[in-house]
Amino acid sequence: MSQAPPDPPPGWSAAQTLAGFARACRSAGLPVTSDRERTFLTACARLGVGRRADVYWAGRASLTASPDDVEPFDRVFAGWFGGRPMHAVSSQDVPRPTTVQAPLEQDGGGEGGESEDRLGVRAAASAVEVLRHRDVAGLSPADRVLLRRQFATLRPRSPLRSARRHAPSHRGVVDGRATVRELLRNLGEPTRIRLRRRDDRPRRVVLLVDVSGSMSAYADALLRLAHRMVQAAPATTEAFTVGTRLTRVTRALRERDADRALLAAGEVVPDWSGGTRLGESLEVFLRRWGRRGMARGAVVVILSDGWERDRPELLGEQVRRLHRVAHRVVWVNPHRGKAGYLPVQAGIVACLPHVDDFLAGHSLATFEELLDVVARA
Repeated sequence: MSQAPPDPPPGWSAAQTLAGFARACRSAGLPVTSDRERTFLTACARLGVGRRADVYWAGRASLTASPDDVEPFDRVFAGWFGGRPMHAVSSQDVPRPTTVQAPLEQDGGGEGGESEDRLGVRAAASAVEVLRHRDVAGLSPADRVLLRRQFATLRPRSPLRSARRHAPSHRGVVDGRATVRELLRNLGEPTRIRLRRRDDRPRRVVLLVDVSGSMSAYADALLRLAHRMVQAAPATTEAFTVGTRLTRVTRALRERDADRALLAAGEVVPDWSGGTRLGESLEVFLRRWGRRGMARGAVVVILSDGWERDRPELLGEQVRRLHRVAHRVVWVNPHRGKAGYLPVQAGIVACLPHVDDFLAGHSLATFEELLDVVARA
């Protein structure tokens, strides 16, 4: 038996109200996945939230999977947003909520001044919140400008490793030498036992960004993500572009301004929107930098769709070698987050056995998820 949907707290924004409604539908037993929730938010952003019917049909089209889901969906909708049900769901009346409802719109009019198709309180859906979940490849020029501003909200954190040396601490193992020295200073009188533990140091992060033709729609956003990560930890973050050749762009991305950094990177990358030789590029990376220490013990993030036409077995072999020297290998594929995606490309199939994390990378929300995975590595 499904649970009754929770009442939304007063004062919620429109974006929180829409997301809360999707979670209430999930609590009521509807098959609401994260993809369905993103589709619902995107539909509401495009239709607007001025009409109650638009929000209803956007939710019914994206949050239900069969005719059996319509009745519980109608009940949750009426209980969450108030008002009469859009359609008759049973012979019993749907009880009116006794708490303040979270509205989608806000207006200064009094009670009874709105038509039935209008929500009681007006509020514009947060374009920024919806933009976080949209595929960057399908954004309009205006949305791309807004997205670039939102990259400043990303907060990369360096993964940590235990240093070889110990440092004094209030907890840990007994530091015998420090304790004996303290006893000698006190002429053998009992004193506090000294403790020590290994210090934490930031772990190196290496980014390999695919800028080939098949990744041209995502290259700008991925390089802006790389810029944020380099800016957060310039001493322990390295960035390369891969396509027909391997190019180190760390120095260019150390420029504080993102637009200038990408312009500087574009000047040193000769194979922008060209072909794809991932296997050969990884082989060069391992030969010139990997075994010499840059990749050893590092978190290596490959941002690519894995499109390798010529020799996928070479790509698989190089990722296997990389996995042996790196601390963790993370593969970010922009197509991973799209509905119906299956990892059937020859390059991806060859690499997946040697990849620790296989993530999506098509939206700002997935970039935040990647940063969390890297920080916990």
